[in-house]
Order: sequence, then structure tokens, then C-alpha cells
Amino acid sequence: METEQPRRLRTELMTSELENEKWAVLSERGCEATRLTHEEARRLVHKLASEGRHGLCIVTNEAAERRGASAGRPEHAQPKLG
Repeated sequence: METEQPRRLRTELMTSELENEKWAVLSERGCEATRLTHEEARRLVHKLASEGRHGLCIVTNEAAERRGASAGRPEHAQPKLG
């Protein structure tokens, strides 16, 4: 049985991974954006899907680079302040 300490540590590590700007969004057209937090990537996927974009997925920047992607951060992926 797992103790509470390791479980909490794994949860904290997972949360910090999701908050790092290490995520990219790919579509059928190629790389839509890189260097996003997971939440920014999730919102971008939702926005692009509502525009009819297909083949959307969230991957790490490293995976996007291996695929030959270099999109950067598009204007619509910028986090909203306030």
C-alpha cells in the first residue's frame, strides 16, 4: 500500500509539469503553437475545434520539435490577464 507522502509528491510534480510552458498543440495543418502551459494548450484546442480544425492534440514541445514543428506562441494562445 502506498503512503500519503509519495502520492502527494507525485501530485505536486504532475501539477508543476502542467504549469510549465512545455506543451504544444498540433493539428492536421501542423504545429499551431509551442511553449504553452497545459491549460493554455487545452484552451487553444477548444478554440480551434470550435473553428472546425481537425486532428488536434496536445504534445510536449520536445515531441513537436521531433515532428519538425516550430510555431511558437500565436497571438490567440496568449493568456488573458485580469
